[in-house]
Amino acid sequence: MDEAVDETTGHGRPDCPQCGGLGYVIPDVPLTHPKFGRAVVCDCQAAEREIARINSLQELSQLGALRDCTFDSFLPEGIGLTPGRQLNLKRAYERALTYAQNPEGWLILKGGYGCGKTHLAAAIANCRLTLGHPALFINTPDLLDHLRATYAPSSATSYDQRFEQVRNAPLLILDDFGSQSNTDWAQEKLYQIFNHRYNTRLPTVITTNEELESIEIRIRSRMVDPSLVQIITILAPDFRRAGVDQEQSDLSTLNLHGDKTFESFDLRQGELTRSQADNLRRALEAAQTFAHQPHDWLVLNSTAYGNGKTHLAAAIANQVARQGEPVLFIVVPDLLDHLRAAFNPASGVRYDKRFDEIKTAPLLILDDLGTESATAWAREKLYQLFNYRYSARLPTVITTATPIGEIDPRLATRMLDGSRCTFFVLEVPSYRGPMKAKRRK
Repeated sequence: MDEAVDETTGHGRPDCPQCGGLGYVIPDVPLTHPKFGRAVVCDCQAAEREIARINSLQELSQLGALRDCTFDSFLPEGIGLTPGRQLNLKRAYERALTYAQNPEGWLILKGGYGCGKTHLAAAIANCRLTLGHPALFINTPDLLDHLRATYAPSSATSYDQRFEQVRNAPLLILDDFGSQSNTDWAQEKLYQIFNHRYNTRLPTVITTNEELESIEIRIRSRMVDPSLVQIITILAPDFRRAGVDQEQSDLSTLNLHGDKTFESFDLRQGELTRSQADNLRRALEAAQTFAHQPHDWLVLNSTAYGNGKTHLAAAIANQVARQGEPVLFIVVPDLLDHLRAAFNPASGVRYDKRFDEIKTAPLLILDDLGTESATAWAREKLYQLFNYRYSARLPTVITTATPIGEIDPRLATRMLDGSRCTFFVLEVPSYRGPMKAKRRK
């Protein structure tokens, strides 16, 4: 009871033994105490104010039309999806359900229109409300409209009240982030909300179909912090167009490496020296760690060919793909060929769409960097690709047999940034195959 009151009219519970219905009490403190003689809010009134605050949050929430969006009404298998996308959608459903039961940190649901991200976000809100916990679910453009509306003289709520209500909501769910008009004022208000909730670690759910790179840098830097944020990319297309546009990307060559798994990786016992064997084991552990939770970059470097770099990269891709997550595995010279082919008028895919597909892949694995034709155009495309994924901190695996000193410095500086990239040098020779028994004389 430390909140001072200016009025002494009764607003408390009539049966309250402390205030007798007045809503305030005079603390029994020494004469020298700062609160001597000052009325403070009674506990019974504080509880009612908390209930009113929760009711106000729920009134502000836009769940009227989304009351039926629950986990029970969600179809985790989707409609007409390929097995990989079915698994991806089911994993998104399971992670959203887990979050709803114990909201901690931030959850970002990313995907195209109609993929189910709003349904899952609303299901989280409805679940929390059913459990008796407050949740504020609001469309981002509407949130900004609500803040603007408080400037009107007829507004029953002041701007400060509304802003604090949003900023400190026990659980804030911002739907369709990125669809708002990005005026300077809007960007500043959103930054203030994001920054406060980031610093105070308040549970927050965000849905967006925007690429992270296109989001304002101050907000993006908070959205990609792996210590606080889970980012779930939903691959399902618009459920209203079930069965349409289901084909896999024609860029990935992962199907050629289906046999390359962690289980099939050969540690070459008895063939290597002790230091080499230890180096190869640590390379396997680094790849397994990355595959368990892909984030930032992993570079597998060695001047020798055929010593396991591609196998480890493909094993990462296969494990992540089995979990239903999207992976693009491609050899660097093939990547550049695909980009060149997109300039052909007969190409069925525009160049910008093809390049965006590679740049924004949730997990990109580039095999054999350094074997491409080193034209000025190729160097520029690779720099653009590296710079985008470096800035957006998109998970990336790179294998190369080229010494780092011979790689374009613009690429090398990003690959050598220890804060964002694990650079592992394999110090083992090429695999020689099973040791053959010596022919008896």
